[in-house]
Amino acid sequence: MLKKARKERLIWLDIMITLLTLELMSYFYYGIRSVVLAGVCVCTAAIAEVISLRMMKRRFTADDLTCTSDAMILALMFPSVMDYKVAAIAVIFAVIVAKNIFGGRANMIFSPAAAAYVFVLTSWGHQLLQYTEPHVKTGVFDTPAALVNSASHTFNMTGNVDHTDFELLLGNFSGPSGAVSILLLVVAAAVLIFRRSISAGAFIGTICGVGFFACVTPMINSRAGSLKYSLVMNMVLFSAIYIVSDVRIAPKRNYYAFFYGLFIGVVSYVLVLTAAKENAIVIVSVLFTPIALGFKNLEKRIEKAASEHKESEDNDVTESVMSGKETATE
Repeated sequence: MLKKARKERLIWLDIMITLLTLELMSYFYYGIRSVVLAGVCVCTAAIAEVISLRMMKRRFTADDLTCTSDAMILALMFPSVMDYKVAAIAVIFAVIVAKNIFGGRANMIFSPAAAAYVFVLTSWGHQLLQYTEPHVKTGVFDTPAALVNSASHTFNMTGNVDHTDFELLLGNFSGPSGAVSILLLVVAAAVLIFRRSISAGAFIGTICGVGFFACVTPMINSRAGSLKYSLVMNMVLFSAIYIVSDVRIAPKRNYYAFFYGLFIGVVSYVLVLTAAKENAIVIVSVLFTPIALGFKNLEKRIEKAASEHKESEDNDVTESVMSGKETATE
């Protein structure tokens, strides 16, 4: 039990380090407003966690600080100029409704950040999908001006991307404050997979699902361009790392996790292709919760059957040994 708790803390620490790196890049592009937004989300998450656990007569422990990583993920999915009140409401929804009501930290069925994002999308969708251009810095309490659609929206609607590969790599295009830094996301994915802090199977499955269909049914004339932009836009890479590959949600075995991620990648790409749905992968990850639960139940049955089979073999061996001793005694 102690070993498992220690592993959970190390995973949380790995996730937080990569998220803080993305937040640093967000600060570079959007200024202090982005940092304050993340701070509001993290503080709100901690307070909501303490209050909700006390209401359920549970004790708050250091392990419950994992709520702060969910808050950071949510903050990085928002525009840097997101209204603080809306952000706080979203975090409260993530902690209390999406996590604790459904069983808490030990029994999560979907990503709290993804569920809260979908909640905000249905209630404050226009505000959620309006962004400032990179290097346009808004004051902490200033009203944002000159808001634009994301580069993902433009690509989904027109098939055009007016940015160089270098700008795409560094995240110099409009979109969620922390989900556009492609180079940092690639490094984060490599580090987290190496550290086993995310599900490698789910991550690879998601990328393969999107990538395969981007080549088979390209959104633009160039298959290479379709592959590149499909992975860069619509928060695909960010979601593949921090939502779909969340070890608390994804199946434990990489074989099942791969197909779980593959299904999400394929369906999200189809939604973008047919309905131009921006950031569809976040929505699909929530809708595909039953698949993750189904794979987990299958894993439990396999483990139970293997355990019973091993126990049966051990009993047979024991009986054989005892029978041999009795024969030798006679």
